[in-house]
Amino acid sequence: MSYVFPPRQHASLPITGSQDVFPVNRVYCVGRNYAAHAIEMGHDPDKEPPFFFQKNPDNLLLEGQDFPYPSKSNDVHHEIELAVALKSGGTNIPVEEASDCIFGYAVSLDMTRRDLQGQMKKLGRPWEIGKAFEHSAPCTAIVPAGEIGHPSEGQIWLKINGEMRQEGNLNQLIWKIPEMISYLSDLFELRAGDVILTGTPSGVGPVQRGDDLHGHVEGVGDLHVKVI
Repeated sequence: MSYVFPPRQHASLPITGSQDVFPVNRVYCVGRNYAAHAIEMGHDPDKEPPFFFQKNPDNLLLEGQDFPYPSKSNDVHHEIELAVALKSGGTNIPVEEASDCIFGYAVSLDMTRRDLQGQMKKLGRPWEIGKAFEHSAPCTAIVPAGEIGHPSEGQIWLKINGEMRQEGNLNQLIWKIPEMISYLSDLFELRAGDVILTGTPSGVGPVQRGDDLHGHVEGVGDLHVKVI
């Protein structure tokens, strides 16, 4: 048996301090997981259970690569996030065992065609065209949890051309990382290679061609991306 055409190379992320790479299975994103961001998007954070959407593994953009401003949109927004990379998975994972599934952490951006997402919201349709487009998930190399532990607090921020745009703290997550993993495992069978983007603090807004984006998560690292 042979493929009818050569398959694409498997999506992967580098690992700091290693020649090995992390093969990516699925990319899950948690929506409105910081209270201030939920409020700025017009929602009540005290009434919502966690919800998820997906990006595709090949939407990942490795650090050092530029972010091409996407087509069909005039309102592309930045959302800085902590990414969690899993080394194991399963279903119905207890909260107290969820951290055992984590391989490491990275700094990521959930780039969003906000105008297209807004159109889909009004029509009650899925968000894929606003979220799962090419290069929409810039991401740093993964830092193993064995080196930094499991961060539960620390500054997370994004600057554009040196100006602070988003700022928060990991301790402001509504649904903590073990809770997210456990909840998600009730909905899907999680697997080694899954990546979870954990939500963004308030201050999301538009980017323009020529912008230099600098994202930071304390204890994890820095992400630098240029919009072209």
